[in-house]
Order: sequence, then C-alpha cells, then structure tokens
Amino acid sequence: MATADHEVAENGNVEPPRSSLIFLGTGCSSALPNAMCLIQPSDPPCHVCSQSLSIPPEQNPNYRCNTSLLIDYCGGDHKYILIDVGKTFREQVLRWFTYHKIPQVDSVILTHEHADAVLGLDDIRAVQPYSSTNDIDPTPIYLSQDAMESIAVKFPYLIKKKLKAGQEIRRVAQLDWKIVENDCKKPFIASGLQFFPLPVMHGEDYVCLGFLFGERCRVAYISDISRFLPPTEYYISKDGGGQLDLLILDTLYKKFCLCYIAKICLQTLDAVKRLCPKRALLIGMTHEFDHHKDNEFLMEWSRREGIPVQLAHDGLRIPIDL
Repeated sequence: MATADHEVAENGNVEPPRSSLIFLGTGCSSALPNAMCLIQPSDPPCHVCSQSLSIPPEQNPNYRCNTSLLIDYCGGDHKYILIDVGKTFREQVLRWFTYHKIPQVDSVILTHEHADAVLGLDDIRAVQPYSSTNDIDPTPIYLSQDAMESIAVKFPYLIKKKLKAGQEIRRVAQLDWKIVENDCKKPFIASGLQFFPLPVMHGEDYVCLGFLFGERCRVAYISDISRFLPPTEYYISKDGGGQLDLLILDTLYKKFCLCYIAKICLQTLDAVKRLCPKRALLIGMTHEFDHHKDNEFLMEWSRREGIPVQLAHDGLRIPIDL
C-alpha cells in the first residue's frame, strides 16, 4: 500500500511525493464577501457577495481571502513556503492548513508591506512550536529593504531586541528577517527552493515584488501589479528568459480596470498573450468577478488564443514538479 505522501501511478508503481501549490487566498485587499454589500445591500443585491450567506465558503469559489500562496516543496522532505501573510491569514490557517494537513510554515516571503500582505504576521506564532520563553528557531522571512523599514514601524515587537532588565517576556512570532534585492538577477534560497525577485509597479510610484521559482516547471507569481517593468517582463516572457509553465497573475490592474469584457480586464489578458505561458491562473479578484461566469468566458478566450487561462480559487491545490 502506498503511503500518504506517495501516489500510485497507472502502472501500479509508487511515485515519489510531488510538490504542490496551494492557493490560500485569491481575493483583493478587502477580501470577499465585501462587508458593505452585506450590511447595506443594493437592489438587486450583489450576486457574488450575497452567495456567502447561503453557500458554505469551502463550496463557494467566490469567497476569497487576501491573496496568498503556500508552496509545498518536496525536495526530499516537505518544506512549506508561504508567500504573504495578510489580514485573513488566521482564517486561511483554520480553513486550508487543516484541510490540506499542513503542519507548519518553514519560511515566509513577502511581496510588499501593504495590509493585505503583512497584517497577519503576528499570527505566524500559531504555526510555530509553542514556547512561553520564545526559545524556538525563528522562521526565515524574506523581504525588500523598503518593506523591512515599514514593518519595523508596524510591528516593532516582531523585530528582535534585547529585553531590558526585569522586562516581561511576551510570546510573539519568532522571525529571522532577511533582505532581498529588487533585481531579477539576484536570487535567494528559501527552504531549499531558489526564488528570483520580479520587481513590478504597484501604482505608479511603488515597486512590489513577484517571484519566479522552479527548475523542472517554471512558475511566476505576481499578485500585485499595475504595470510590468520592461526587464521583468522580458525575463519571464517566452521570447526572453524562456516560456513559463505557469503564470499566476493579478487581475486588478488599477490603472486600466475601466475596460472589461465579461469583467475580465483586457490588460491582464494582453499581458498573458505577451508573456505566452503554457498556462495561467488569475488571482486578486474583487466582487466584480463571478467565478463560474467569468471562467466560461475565459474558456472561450483560451480556445481562441491557445493559452489555458482560468480564475483560481481559495483552497485550490495544484501538484507540480519543481
């Protein structure tokens, strides 16, 4: 009998365990349902948000927490790498860590320091071993220098400091802060997996990071973007650094979202066409996106353009060879 960490192939042989990507959240900063749609409902009510009152979240792909990806990296042992720790992190742990049997987080990567990416940092302690004296190995956390400076103001108690004589020990998340550069050519290693930073514009005066990872399958994860920087776009394009096996891309292009067909931003699909990945999954959706209806539109678009594209959903797990 195969163990829980192994799969049985069609020929009956036991295959080695595979890595996987788990979408902990696929929604916008305010998450879905939008609270205003529930406390001050429109007439007719918002179809996407009103579903949350009648359909359990685990059965409703329109129920979306803040964007976050968990990489279950199997390079021998399983290592769990978390990208972003937003406002809904505790809910994501209760819902999807338990469902997918995720025992811990081995490292954290941050795309930027906005609320939907970092305000769950305090709850990292919930996925760390318990110690009333904080006597545990800290979790490595990778972020830009700008993000580090902002987080030091938001969470001063999470930045390691020596206690003053007689000062009470308080149990807090133990984190080992590691600075990465906004440069595609300066990779870093997190829990044995190599990541290449992908700087993109998030608004016209703010640089956010996406990440490229995987050797057997090349995956680009870009959760917050208004515009590609030319070096980054070239680096992950089919004609530049080589074709991506999977592109995970934000649909919320703030500058261009006035122009929709079936509520899918045209600039998102134009970017997919330029990059030409083998497959793309879209994240960051507001309540303007209906999972079922918009995926029907995307199926038609995919057949026409030859690039499979769909909206992702919370809890989605994709086996992948990294």
